[in-house]
Amino acid sequence: MSAVDFEAFVQELATVSGQAILPFFRTALGVEDKSRGIAFDPVTAADRAAEQAMRALIQRSFPTHGIRGEEFPDERLESEYIWVLDPIDGTKSFIAGLPAWGTLIGLTRNGEPAYGMMHQPFIGERFYGDGATARYRGPAGERRLGVRDCAGLSEALMLTTSPRLMNLEDRALYGVVEEKVQLARYGGDCYAYCMLAAGHVDLVIETNLKDHDIVPLIPIIEGAGGIVTDWEGGTARKGGRVVAAGDRRVHEQALETLARGA
Repeated sequence: MSAVDFEAFVQELATVSGQAILPFFRTALGVEDKSRGIAFDPVTAADRAAEQAMRALIQRSFPTHGIRGEEFPDERLESEYIWVLDPIDGTKSFIAGLPAWGTLIGLTRNGEPAYGMMHQPFIGERFYGDGATARYRGPAGERRLGVRDCAGLSEALMLTTSPRLMNLEDRALYGVVEEKVQLARYGGDCYAYCMLAAGHVDLVIETNLKDHDIVPLIPIIEGAGGIVTDWEGGTARKGGRVVAAGDRRVHEQALETLARGA
């Protein structure tokens, strides 16, 4: 399968997932807490409907491919190609009626992220990439994505979904970085990484991510010229503690600060 084939099929997956989700957005939908009382982790009928729609299309089009999704059991994880799906990344924003959420669609080949998309059907925006290039399509037209230059933390605009999602030790380390940047803003989930790829922000720091939260975003960030790793500078494809930056100088300073705590 070529990169062109990836793009055409991922665009189709985005369309069917959006059609499944939008009838639920800003309605009185029911919300289930998956956390069992540990920390609020909502899931809705929209999450499940979108993932079911994408799984059905993948199974029909590529029956030998594996699927790893957030809401249903894994399938064929021994396959060369595995689809990594998060039907609504940012469910808390979704249930609050805020548009800071998106559908994440990723594809790995032999365990490595090969293609990814973030689709926001309410706004009509799509961010997608293959690690070598990344593009945007939406109300503002269509264009290539590219990160921006930033000399260091003191000039950086940083995003995180919420420091309250971090444990106390990680929150303290994050706080040291926040003191060094020019501006920090909260919220965004997957949108934060897309804004980095689009050249609007310089740094994203988060913890406790699952693989389906980050794998689809890696080819977009890297395709736009950015870098994404864990807090130790290793691969981010397994999730956990993640640092994404548009400029390697910012990334290096962030890792150094997180490691030293000063």
